Amino acid sequence: MIDVTSAELNAWIAGLMLPLARILGMISAAPLFSNGAVPVRIRLAVGLVAAMAIVPALPPLPAIDPGSGLGLTIFVQQILIGVVIGFVMRLVFAAVDVAGELIGLQMGLSFATFFDPQSGGQTGVLAEFIGLLASLLFLALNGHLLMIDVVVRSFEWLPIRPEPVFAIGWREAAATGALLFAAGLLLALPLVAALLITNIAMGVLTRASPQINLFAVGFPITMTAGFVVLLLSLDAFGPVMTHFYDEGFEAIAVVVQALSGAP
Repeated sequence: MIDVTSAELNAWIAGLMLPLARILGMISAAPLFSNGAVPVRIRLAVGLVAAMAIVPALPPLPAIDPGSGLGLTIFVQQILIGVVIGFVMRLVFAAVDVAGELIGLQMGLSFATFFDPQSGGQTGVLAEFIGLLASLLFLALNGHLLMIDVVVRSFEWLPIRPEPVFAIGWREAAATGALLFAAGLLLALPLVAALLITNIAMGVLTRASPQINLFAVGFPITMTAGFVVLLLSLDAFGPVMTHFYDEGFEAIAVVVQALSGAP
């Protein structure tokens, strides 16, 4: 007969529950994992399998009663750490969405929207198209596997501990958001500049020939110019997005280490 004490049972529960909380927090916020098309059962299964795989490799956890106030506090803390890991990478995709919205606005396609189940609102077709390209490239680069690898490495950078995390980590996450949104503006800048030149040329043409109906002629010309420039820039989209993903993973490492108090 196997005799299990209450302390051993609490240690087993805490040993699986706390790493699982961080992994599920990452899955709930990370791109692709948190997509509405992915069933909740699949997310739970992925988190449980990853947690069971990494638990034997983790350092011994402090003796914590999972039902105590301290245990619940650490549980919530692990969820927040996982959420911030996924949130930083989601900022990269948010920057791509910003670039797509700006490009669609300049091309005159801001009115062409449809319901996006991932964001739960109306999204421009061009922003959705660029977002799908970014998602496919993320999958092609095994970004989903790298996200799991990052959350596993986070247990080395920030082990499970009863001490609270450092607030400077949240500041680093906010600063990362500002940098990535600026990168989204830079991503849209070439096409926005080309469309601005097109609009200036149309303005000069209308000034020279007032009989030309700008609203009837300008819209198809602007849209055609936008699609041509977008087609020519697709070759550079892959390397730029790869650089964005690298910056996102580096930002995750910086944020987690800042949460741990490491210099």
